[in-house]
Amino acid sequence: MTFAPSRRLLLQTLAFASAPAVLRAQSPYPDRPIRLIVPWPPGGAVDQLARAVQQALGAELGQPLVIENIGGASGRVGGQAVARAAADGHTLLLANDTFAATEALPVAGAPSLRQALRPVTRIVTAEHGFFTHPRSGLKTIQDFAAAARARPGALNVGVPGIGASQHLTSELLLRAAGGLRVEHVPYRGGGPVLQDLLAGNIDVGVVTFSAGVPHARERTLVPLFVTSAARPAAVPEVPTAAETIAPGFVQDTWIGLFAPTATPAAVTDRLHQAVRAILADAAVRERLAGLGFYPSGLGPEAFAGQFDSTVTTFAGIARDRGIRAES
Repeated sequence: MTFAPSRRLLLQTLAFASAPAVLRAQSPYPDRPIRLIVPWPPGGAVDQLARAVQQALGAELGQPLVIENIGGASGRVGGQAVARAAADGHTLLLANDTFAATEALPVAGAPSLRQALRPVTRIVTAEHGFFTHPRSGLKTIQDFAAAARARPGALNVGVPGIGASQHLTSELLLRAAGGLRVEHVPYRGGGPVLQDLLAGNIDVGVVTFSAGVPHARERTLVPLFVTSAARPAAVPEVPTAAETIAPGFVQDTWIGLFAPTATPAAVTDRLHQAVRAILADAAVRERLAGLGFYPSGLGPEAFAGQFDSTVTTFAGIARDRGIRAES
């Protein structure tokens, strides 16, 4: 039987419409703007990185990146928004190691985001930093340790949520420094921690070091120490915990891209290569260095391995300190 051209076209259109989305995705990726979900309020390190690479990554991919800040539940709300999105690479999560912390402290009845999302690439690494207000009376890391030792639990330390990576890193540091105790005060992200710290409402704040660098340069905050193996390149006068109160202690942070698990490998490979391309650009590297970030570009398999090892580390300190996730 021979169909008229119009009937043949109609049948082809119906077949296309009923085919699975993966089979229909014949147009080059990406073919429309990309939603980049930051699971924290503006002002924190993840938000900083998103805005630092937004233009360059959009240009490399040929489509604009639209940043959306969806905070709540230590990053779970934003992560769930991406997990529910179409697995076509047009909705991505930009997250730090707090994503690993949420897996280390599961909430009863909540789905595992690690099963719903796949690592695409680690974009940067950075230090965690402990900051204080100039009027707090704490001038050095030794002052911090002495205050925590003299009055266990009296020193209040702001963190971006109970069970956030900064909270668990702080607990790891306190244990390594001889079992110090402080009162951790939870916020809804690093930005709010810095706001309250700048107002002098808390003694110390723990954030990704890059988020506090501008305030350190303006001398509105005092950087007490970092948790990396080496001093930060952005502010080299800041000591490490490893060289002072906790010999050998190292706990870096990372920030990377994640996509829904069913996203085609061709799409995630395209994203990984696009990130590697912009990280090779001198202007991008200079901007990231100025913010206190270290370019990485680690691939999906290696990034997944680091993610899982971070989960193990955080789960261990949570058990040791009796920490449970916020519901």
